Amino acid sequence: MSNSSFPGGSQLSSSNPILAGNQVIHKSDLMKQVMRMVDRVAPSNASVLILGESGTGKELLAHAIHSKSQRRDKPFVAINCGALREALLESELFGHEKGAFTGAYSRKIGLAEAASGGTLFLDEIGELSPGMQAKLLRFIQEGEIYRVGGKEPIQVDIRLVSATNRELDAEVMKGTFREDLYYRINTITVHSPPLRRRKEDIPLLVNHFLSKNTSRVLNRGRSMSEEAMQALLKYDWPGNIRELQNLCERLQILADGEIIQASDLPDSILSPEARYSMDEYDPSMTLHELEKRHIIKALNYFEGNKTQAANALGITIKTLYNKLHEYGEFEKFAIHSKPKKA
Repeated sequence: MSNSSFPGGSQLSSSNPILAGNQVIHKSDLMKQVMRMVDRVAPSNASVLILGESGTGKELLAHAIHSKSQRRDKPFVAINCGALREALLESELFGHEKGAFTGAYSRKIGLAEAASGGTLFLDEIGELSPGMQAKLLRFIQEGEIYRVGGKEPIQVDIRLVSATNRELDAEVMKGTFREDLYYRINTITVHSPPLRRRKEDIPLLVNHFLSKNTSRVLNRGRSMSEEAMQALLKYDWPGNIRELQNLCERLQILADGEIIQASDLPDSILSPEARYSMDEYDPSMTLHELEKRHIIKALNYFEGNKTQAANALGITIKTLYNKLHEYGEFEKFAIHSKPKKA
């Protein structure tokens, strides 16, 4: 089935860029354990909660669960719960009727309805507002939805897979995430490990990214030298697989020859310790100011790339946007600066 995009970053798809022949690329023992868990839970209809840092491939595991399930021939629909405001998220997820609100010129089928028979993947579920948590819980319990502005219930049959980089049990204790919803979505828990704990997979992933995205016009960056690969293996990858993929794409453009050398790698990879400095305590600096400076430093380090900065900071893009608006710095980082030359 061909991919078709929905507004707000939602997606209806049956493929993933880090899947090779519907198999997750890996060789490490840790990922072998994860994939054995996927193989065991996929045939059931149990709700699955995937936990892991940003950029570790949680959606990839959701795809794998779907592709190994009895629903594999039905839609796989994904939506990022942290990327949309509550009102827009409700409309995206459940749909709306014509005239339900200003701008609703026609009926819209929601993603939950579009996923019927297949798998619905809710990424960043920990970002849901209390109101949306309540509506999602009702949907899971009753198996039916109401379009915004609609009065008739619509039966929907989906397999729910969710993901978050938050510690939801701690969020439940704090009262920011509903306990009843928490137990509904995590019948089975799967952990997506960070790349620093599965470094044996880095050569396979690098070869995949370079072969998949090779620039035939430039004829550069087709493979990695041993010295360059060793540098990648020593690095801890705070942005995980997403950071590795981004680096490979950059190197294919910036590398001088067909084989990527260690000299082609950015200083942040070759000397990661240079990123950190031990500053003495300043009693005049508030925690708010310290947070602001740290976030701005992260954005400068990643040349204004908000996705990479958010991954490294361990926060969502939505949170980063909110922080930049709070600091009055949003306009400054509205556009990425040019990448550093390798």
